[in-house]
Amino acid sequence: MASASPLLLTFFCFLLLSFTILTTSPSSLIEELNRPPPPDFAATVAANCARDPSLRYCNHSADLPNIYKSTVVARHLCVESRNPDCNRSFPRIDLRSRPNLAPLYLSFAFFWAYCPSSVLAIDLANNSLAGAFPSAILLCTHILSLDLSDNTLAGDVPVDLLSNLHNLSSLNLSYNHFSECGSDCAPFFRLFNSSSFIHSGLRQEDHRHSSEITATVLLLTGVLACIFFLLCIVCVLVRRRKGDRYQFTTEALWEATRGFGESNLIRKGEKEDLYVGRLRNGLQIEVHVQRGRFSKAFRKAFEEDCRSLLRLRHRNLAKVIGWCNERELLAVVVQMAHICSVDEWLLLQSPPWKQRLKVLMGVVDGVCFLEEHWPRVGYDIRTRSISLTREIEPLISKVRVGNSDSESKKVRRLGLFVLELIANKRPREIFEAGETGLIEWVKVQFPAQVKKLIDEKMKPTATALEQIRQIISVALEAAADASSSTMSHVCRLLRKACAVDQEIHKQTRSRSHKHY
Repeated sequence: MASASPLLLTFFCFLLLSFTILTTSPSSLIEELNRPPPPDFAATVAANCARDPSLRYCNHSADLPNIYKSTVVARHLCVESRNPDCNRSFPRIDLRSRPNLAPLYLSFAFFWAYCPSSVLAIDLANNSLAGAFPSAILLCTHILSLDLSDNTLAGDVPVDLLSNLHNLSSLNLSYNHFSECGSDCAPFFRLFNSSSFIHSGLRQEDHRHSSEITATVLLLTGVLACIFFLLCIVCVLVRRRKGDRYQFTTEALWEATRGFGESNLIRKGEKEDLYVGRLRNGLQIEVHVQRGRFSKAFRKAFEEDCRSLLRLRHRNLAKVIGWCNERELLAVVVQMAHICSVDEWLLLQSPPWKQRLKVLMGVVDGVCFLEEHWPRVGYDIRTRSISLTREIEPLISKVRVGNSDSESKKVRRLGLFVLELIANKRPREIFEAGETGLIEWVKVQFPAQVKKLIDEKMKPTATALEQIRQIISVALEAAADASSSTMSHVCRLLRKACAVDQEIHKQTRSRSHKHY
């Protein structure tokens, strides 16, 4: 009984400190740590030190807040360590496989500074602890057992401090990533059996084994990477061959257009229906659909044409993103980047001349690009076929491979487009003779009554009026006598007529050379 009295006395002193804490209302550990020491705490510390002057905190009586906190942590930690009777003893700190708690208690430096001498064993194994060796726990110099195995600790081990723990008889540092300890550590290794340092990184053979494992892993990784790379190449080649990257299924277009529903149908024609829709990724699309029975040769030609359309890149051309070639349905899928047609824009907004001029030059730029680089591609230049983006940038959206229109027909349509753009007249609705009626009406009014040819809501300036007069002159010649003009000649005259305003001329010239 006499030999055990120092140990019992030490823990009894901690119990006296904890008694004051236990009389308060229960709360979490952190809440208790944020409280100040009780009023009689200093007296309790003094009484404890009078009984046992060897207590660690007796030489630090001025550090009452941290002494108080250490007793709080000791009480909680004793319970968390599942000690059988924390009212009588606190023999071990057991936080094995407690990764949520172990780092928290390791962070309490004040506790380790006043570590109770009753603690004889510390177990912090299997907690995924990282970083340097937790040297603070070695302030518990009286411990008999220490287990830090199955963590990811790294760096140097404080061998000199461990060697000074004269009571330490059981040590486990296995399965960590410590730095290799050379021949100077041989005496330390001899203090414990080899099982204390299995794959700890301290011994030379650990690093040799680790190097072998690393080399094996790198070799296997390299082999797997090569296999994966080859599979990717094969997949890309197969996808390119089948056109899967750009080819849509009927089911995908059915979903995007709500079953090709009436609410998504924009225009119904003799040969082609136009739907709008939205893909799963949120991209809005136009779907130009043809239905019927098509020959194998026709389908093959259609797919080749679509591949050509995919390569069209210009700011004034709608972007073709794919096609569908299944069963009795053929479809060209176009990215929808516009908000309305030119026809709707003129009807609803009656825009000013500068905006109409921007639209005109965008259309001319797009036409010139197709004529110069893609002469096989046909296009439709009508106010209801040309679309506008939010930036009032025109898009020629109805394109096709196989330019069946004659040169004169295309020139005439460009002339009519310009006249409609300026006059805001719809030939089929206003004139009995349709487009021919519009041309004859312009002939009668031009040039003497040019103001009657201009949209009355436009109200152009004198400079703009002269510019409009020159543009109408070119457009009327193109529409009325298309057979005597070429598209390149008409585009050149239109650009020249639009160059009255030097600033506009510079902008259009810069944009006309910018292709995508």
